Amino acid sequence: MIADIIKNRHLYECISPRIKTSLEYIAKTDFSKMEPGRYELDGLNLFVLVQAYDSIPREQGKWECHQKYIDIQYIAEGIEQIGVNNIGKMKVTTEYNPEKDVAFLGGEGDYVTLSKGAYGIFFPEDAHQPKIAPGDVPGKVKKVVIKIKID
Repeated sequence: MIADIIKNRHLYECISPRIKTSLEYIAKTDFSKMEPGRYELDGLNLFVLVQAYDSIPREQGKWECHQKYIDIQYIAEGIEQIGVNNIGKMKVTTEYNPEKDVAFLGGEGDYVTLSKGAYGIFFPEDAHQPKIAPGDVPGKVKKVVIKIKID
């Protein structure tokens, strides 16, 4: 898992061409005018999900992981916490669904707080619990999730 601000994207662009493309897209796009929905960058290889929601208390959150895609989760507006732990330290509660590329997990982890301009990169070994309200005080969040297919 990587957590940083978009200003420092150059530190991570060398990981893969798709990560570089994704971080450049985030840096150059005004998400305030984009409606929630799915936007294609490179078909199933690289696509964007713009989300708008109220953050939730930690006890309502779900731990998840993916096998086919890396997630970049960028906070365009608001603030949220995202839990993170290695999948080896978690217990599977819902088996992996290859069509949806998700498994749900149970357990505990550490939390990183991301606010406007910050992002996290979550790899297949990173269980993550998004949408968590800092201090359990829900707030409005606009988040951009870029799904990066792993070859």
